[in-house]
Order: sequence, then structure tokens, then C-alpha cells
Amino acid sequence: MKRLTHFIYSFYFLIPALLLGQDNSVDSVMMARIREEGMTHSQIPMIAHQLTDVAGPRLTNSPGFKRAANWAVTTMKSWGLANAQMEDWGQFGRGWELQKSYAAMSAPYYQPIIAYPVAWTSGTKGLIKAPVVLLDKLDSATIKKHAAEIKNAIVLLSDGTMKLRSAFNAYATRYTDSQLVRMGDTYWITRKMVDFYIPFIRKRKNVKAYLMQQGPAAVLIENGEGRDGTIFVDGTSAYKKDETPGKPQLVISTEDFLKLRRLTEGGTKVQLELEVKVGFLNNDLRGHNVVAEIPGVDPQLKSELVIIGGHLDSWHSGTGATDNGAGCIVMMEVMRILRSLGVQPKRTIRITLWDGEEQGLYGSYNYVRNHFADVNTMELKPDYNKVSAYYNLDNGSGKIRGIFTQNNQEVVPIFKSWLAPFADLGASTVTTKNTGSTDHQAFDEVGIPGFQFIQDPLEYETRTHHSNMDTYDHLQIDDLKQAAVIIAAFVYNTAMRDQKIPRKPMPAPGKWIFDGLD
Repeated sequence: MKRLTHFIYSFYFLIPALLLGQDNSVDSVMMARIREEGMTHSQIPMIAHQLTDVAGPRLTNSPGFKRAANWAVTTMKSWGLANAQMEDWGQFGRGWELQKSYAAMSAPYYQPIIAYPVAWTSGTKGLIKAPVVLLDKLDSATIKKHAAEIKNAIVLLSDGTMKLRSAFNAYATRYTDSQLVRMGDTYWITRKMVDFYIPFIRKRKNVKAYLMQQGPAAVLIENGEGRDGTIFVDGTSAYKKDETPGKPQLVISTEDFLKLRRLTEGGTKVQLELEVKVGFLNNDLRGHNVVAEIPGVDPQLKSELVIIGGHLDSWHSGTGATDNGAGCIVMMEVMRILRSLGVQPKRTIRITLWDGEEQGLYGSYNYVRNHFADVNTMELKPDYNKVSAYYNLDNGSGKIRGIFTQNNQEVVPIFKSWLAPFADLGASTVTTKNTGSTDHQAFDEVGIPGFQFIQDPLEYETRTHHSNMDTYDHLQIDDLKQAAVIIAAFVYNTAMRDQKIPRKPMPAPGKWIFDGLD
């Protein structure tokens, strides 16, 4: 009787769990197979080497991007993926390639300096030697005051506040359990924030254009918080056919910047020599994403989609290893794992490696607009309701610790059950909070379930993000293996689930979040 009562009692409380878990169940055998394949037969080092060392910097519409994209297409075809191709997403603008860069101080004595040209800057048309003029403020009044000195000089832009980052503060960190419990909104740019900053950005752009009209030989820009030769550098919007690149612009290392500022402020005459050679590429102004698929096999569900991605484009001073080679490496490995295991998904699994993310999520935004919906009008395309979910990885090479659900409450129990087999790998957090500023936002903005995984920060924001240190050797290979295993599991579960991932209410039409930022 006691045993029967215990059984009835247990069954009574098990019914809700069974009902809840009917569509959230986890195939433990497949989870083990995915883990075994991803951890013991990983191709991540090979993929990482090809996308970084071999392809080189992958600036949007550059030769490096096309090398990486063509290699990815060829490789995924060799794995047996279907429909692997570079897909045109629309008009981007001209490409750009850095061909030579040299900078040194030639007076009061000779010493090389560390500097990197910004993307889409012009070249120097040979070696130039010119005196340094310090501008302690970037405004029209200051520029007008020093107009005579600026002409044919190398301008050092400074606001007088630059300091060397403390060496006592660690670059790399991992999330603690308490931090994960308190995980809140991260990197979430709102329309209100964009609208606030657009006037500031436009004003600064206009002032810099006014500076260029004064005829400087070149402009050197301070470096943010980089130290020890780390330079954070991105680019201009001169990829647009109606914009001119102006005079050469370079970002200079913090240590060299501070030395030049002290010398100039102390009255020492400083002369620099520079040579920058660049190539502007106008033969193809279109942007391209990389896509490939594992076709679904269920007669009723094969037209539905599970999409994964990261952005293939990078900035140019490094080789884009952590931003966002890491995401593309992992997502390609996810497809390899599933293909090598002979998975026959109910839904089609599609990988998308995005173009133009760094200029404003161009590749993903236009892909969503072309295939699913336009956020500005919410005019829906036929495939809008076919997408179950989009999963993104783009916060460096740290291991996955959980997932942001973008305020989608209904997916919380689903994702918790899917993470449960990987708690021993450090991934268990499911937060309803938002994260943004990367490609899942293009899906989320139109009401398609789009998710970004929580990753350990490591040295992403402090050292490698948009810097010359963003190279292969700053990847954490074991962390990327863990990420590939977890995402492969999420993709498999999403593809095999009876129902699509629950959606939030369809949003009203609204202006695309990044309009006007460049």
C-alpha cells in the first residue's frame, strides 16, 4: 500500500512535467553523440586557421572577405551540405584593401611608431614627411584657429584626457555564478539611444570634413584604452559611392600618442614620416552572405527553417578571429557535426555567415528583409512563418554559459531543458533579458525568434574587439568546441521539435534600429 501510494503520489506530480516536457524532451543518446563528435573529432582549429591566417582580414567587400567566403562555400559543399553559395543581399559599396603602412618619428630623433590606417581611408601617394600639429579639441573654432598650421601638417587629435590603462586590471575574465544569476540587459542599443547619438555622430563627421578642407597631410587619432601596442581601429563610411575618403587617417598606439603629445606640448618640434598605400575596389559593389543547408526530411516540416549564423566580415587590423571569426568557426563546426552524424532533421537547417555586420548589420538586415519581413513596414514575405528560430554567436571566443531569450517567456522552460545535459560544461543560465548589437537583432526586430548565447567575456572587450590583437592566438579553442556542441544540440532539438519555437507578439512597423549610424 505504501509503495502504491508513493507511485500514485509521484505520478500525480509527474503529469504536469510530462505534459510540459512532451515537446521539450531531449534525446540523450543524440546529445552524447554530438558531444563525442564535437569534443574528440573537432575541426575547429582547421576552420579557424583557414578563416583567419589564410583568408586574412575580412573587411566587407574586400579580397579577404571573398577568400574566406569562397573557402567556406567550397568546404561546406565538400561536407555534403546543400545549396552552398554566396548570396547577394543588395548594394553595399566599394571594397578597400590596405597594401602598405609605415609610420615613424623622424625628428627630434628617429623611432618607429605603431599606427594603423582606418578602413576606407585614402593613401599618402608615396612617403610624406611633415611636422606635427596638436589639436586638443575637435571643433570648428579650434580648427579655424590653427588653420594656417594645419595645412600640409600631420594633425594629432587629442582631447587631453588620454591615459594609459592600468596594468593591474585583468584583461580576461569569466562570469562567476553570481554574475550569471544577476545577468541583465547587455549590449542592447535602443531606437532612443540611436536617435540621441545620430546628431552627435553627424556633427563630428561634419567637423572632421571641415578639418580635411584645411589641407592636412594626414590625421592621427587617439586610441581609446589600448596599451602595449594594442590599437582599436575601425573605419569611415567612404565605402559609399557618394562619399570621398579625405586625407589619410591613422589610429596611433596609446604610448606613442602620449609621447608625441608631451613633446608637442613641451615645445619640441616633431616631424613624422608616413606612407600608406591602399586600393579602392569598384568592380563589385554588391554585398554577399554565405549560406548552406542540411535539408529537412519530414514531409510536413521540411519547408520550415532553423537558422544559425555569425558575421564573417571583420575589421582589418587583425584577422577577425574573435570578432567574429569565432562565431563563424563554431557555426560551420555545428553543421559539420550534424552532417557527420548523419542527422536527418525534420526541418531544414540553414547556416548564414553574414556580410556587412560591422557597418550596421547590413547582411542580416537585408537578408531578413529579402526573405521574411521589412521592419520598416512589417510587410511579410511567404517564408516569414516558416522560421522556427535563429541562433547567433558573436561575443568573442568564450565558452557558452547560457542564452538570452529577448523577453520571450515561453522559451524559458524549453531552453532550460535543452541546457540541462551540458550543465557540467558550465552552461545553465537562461535569462529573459535582452542583448543586441549583433545579427540576431535583425530577426528579433520583426518578431522572428532570434537568440544570442551568453559567453564568457575573456579579453574580448578589453583586448581583441576591433583591434590588431584580434588574431588566431587569442582564440580559446576548447571554449569554441564547447560552444559548437551546445549549439549543435539546440539546433538538433529545434529541428526535431513537433512545434516551432514560440514567438512573441508581432511588432508594429518601426524604423530599422541602425539607420543613420554611419
